[in-house]
Amino acid sequence: MGYPEGMTNLEVLRAQGLLETRLQPFGLSVRWSSFLSASSLIEALSNGTIDFCGGGGTASIFSQAADHVFVRVAKEKYTSPKGQAILVPEDSPIQTLADLKGKKIAFDKGSSAHYVLVRSLAKVGLDFSDIEPVYLTQPEALPRFYRGEVDAWVIWVPYTATQARSAYPGRSIADLENIFGDKASVEVPTYYYAIPELVRDYPDLLKVILEEVNEAGTWAKRQELEAVQRLAEQHEIDPSILETLHKHSGERAIIPIDDQSLTALQHQANTFRDLNLIPERVDVKDGTYSLQTKQNWTY
Repeated sequence: MGYPEGMTNLEVLRAQGLLETRLQPFGLSVRWSSFLSASSLIEALSNGTIDFCGGGGTASIFSQAADHVFVRVAKEKYTSPKGQAILVPEDSPIQTLADLKGKKIAFDKGSSAHYVLVRSLAKVGLDFSDIEPVYLTQPEALPRFYRGEVDAWVIWVPYTATQARSAYPGRSIADLENIFGDKASVEVPTYYYAIPELVRDYPDLLKVILEEVNEAGTWAKRQELEAVQRLAEQHEIDPSILETLHKHSGERAIIPIDDQSLTALQHQANTFRDLNLIPERVDVKDGTYSLQTKQNWTY
C-alpha cells in the first residue's frame, strides 16, 4: 500500500490497522510505504513495488503518457476547496493572479499543482509562457520559498493553510475555491490506483480494500465535523463551513469513477498535450487504465 503524505483516508486506514484485520482471512499482510508525490506512487505501482495507492489525478495523465502500468479504480467524492493554494511571501507585492506575470513560480512538474497553475493563469488571460516555471517537489521548494528564491509556490495538503501548515511561511492569493468554484472535486480529483492483476484476478480483494478506504474516509469526516463543531461553539469559524461538513459527514468518502470525472480528466490531458508537456494525446477512458463500475463500497 502506497500513500502520499497528507492523504487523510490512507493515513487513517494505516493508523487504525483495520485493513490488516480484514485481509487476515486471505492470508495476507500489509506493508505501507510513503512517497513524495502521486507520480512516484504510480511509477512504483507500475514497477511492482506496491499494489495499491492513492494520489492526484493529474499524475496519472503523465504516467499514462509514459506507458506506466496501472488502473484507476475509484475516486474521492470531495476535494477540499482549500486543499491547494498559491502562496507568495508575506511581504510580496503580488496580490492577484495577474501579478504572477514574469514571476518565478515553484511547483511539482506533472502534479495537480501544475494543472492548478495552468488554469489559474488562464483565468486572468495569462499563458504558461508568461511565467518562469521552477520545477521542484514540495520538500525541495520549501527552503527556496523561505529564502525568497521563488516568487510564488503552488502547494497541496499538508502544506495548505490548515493546522498542519501553520508553521509555514506565506499567504494565499488563490485556492481551489477561487479558481474552480464548486467544480473543484471534478477538476482536481484524487484517485485510487491498483495494479492490473488486482483488478483482473482478485476483484474480491480489491473490494475489501476499497471498503476499508471508504470507511476510513467516512470516519475522518465525522472527526473533522466534531472538531469544527467545537470551534463553531467558540465562534471561530464561518458557519457555512460547518453546514457543508454536516451535509457531507454521512456520505461515502469514495465513489466509482464516472464519465463526468473522466471527461474532466481528459480535458486536463488535452491541456497538457496542447502545451507539449506530454508527447501525445492519451485516452483516459481507455478501459485498460480506468475501471468504471457501479460498485458501492459501503458496508
